[in-house]
Amino acid sequence: MESVAARILLIEDDPAIRRFLRVSLVNQGYELEEVETGRGGIQQAASRPPDVIILDLGLPDMDGMDVIREVRQWSSLPIIVLTARGQESEKVVALDAGADDYLTKPFGVGELLARVRAVLRRGSARSAGAEQAVFEVEGLRADLAHRRVFMHGQEIHLTPTEYRMLTTLIRHAGKVLTHRQLLREVWGPQASEETHYLRVYMGQLRQKLGDDAARPRYLLTEPGVGYRLAAE
Repeated sequence: MESVAARILLIEDDPAIRRFLRVSLVNQGYELEEVETGRGGIQQAASRPPDVIILDLGLPDMDGMDVIREVRQWSSLPIIVLTARGQESEKVVALDAGADDYLTKPFGVGELLARVRAVLRRGSARSAGAEQAVFEVEGLRADLAHRRVFMHGQEIHLTPTEYRMLTTLIRHAGKVLTHRQLLREVWGPQASEETHYLRVYMGQLRQKLGDDAARPRYLLTEPGVGYRLAAE
């Protein structure tokens, strides 16, 4: 942890969930602020911006989707959605609205903490200026300045499209990218519905990285939603 604790704003109306997260997050050294309503959460985020927002969707005064949309009008603060809504369509809408990540209840606190660390790292990289020149995670090394990719020290050769896909995932490492987001960034807005592109190129990329599609280490699938590159 940094000497100055990261501040997390929890927007959640369930007292039991708040108590559980209070213990879990404070014990890890985070500073926690709690708000029970969407409107109160927006006001708190605007007046005293946190480092991360953890947001429930089922709030008493407004839908959490609208909280995401309002915050995104003026801020890129990391938002992790934590909700009982588990439908794929809900995840896609939340991520397309601007959420950085999405966890469904019940959830493992270890996974939540990992997602928090991931969005904090992305925020640190942005505040430090330019994107990191080298990305590394357990055997995978991408030298972005020289456009070279290595697996366990051995250089692998990617096609231009495979490289664009990998670097797009690297820029958002740890974050779920929906099919539409990934298609737009790699192929352009005209390809936002061509999901078969992703299946083909993701298969090729996994093969070159030696990533088992059944138990992937690097390129993680969010079924019906999109993909996420493991950040640790």
